[in-house]
Amino acid sequence: MDFKQIQELIKMINKSNIGELTVEQKDIRITIKQKEEQITHVVSAPVQSIQPQITQPLPAPQPPAAPAAEKAPLKTESSAENYVTIKSPMIGTFYRRSGPDKPAFVEVGDEVTTGKVVCIIEAMKLFNEIESEVNGKIVKALVEDASPVEYDQPLFLVEPA
Repeated sequence: MDFKQIQELIKMINKSNIGELTVEQKDIRITIKQKEEQITHVVSAPVQSIQPQITQPLPAPQPPAAPAAEKAPLKTESSAENYVTIKSPMIGTFYRRSGPDKPAFVEVGDEVTTGKVVCIIEAMKLFNEIESEVNGKIVKALVEDASPVEYDQPLFLVEPA
């Protein structure tokens, strides 16, 4: 099972009312538990059987209330509808640079192309490079460096080229 498949499982669990899912394949066992406001990921040592288990579903989590600043429309020279949002593909810790003494991957005003790394998200001690899926100019960074982020949380606004 590769990382993309694990991400898809997390997305499906996040959108459903399944409380816990355990998947066992060859030498890997993955358990995804959904709690009221948090999803826990557990990867354990080798297992011998291949047998998914689904436990009793928990109530669907309520999304945290968005701050008032996020609810207000963005007021800039051009309409916010013209911007493309780069969103977090996972839960983790957002980093704008690869190290404390390194430059930021992108700054406001920088031009980005498809495939350019814009940030890193750390999840379970793995550092995942997040790439731009659009050509354009970074208009706004929506998350502070070293902040926790949720799945599908907006990270950057990009004015498409």
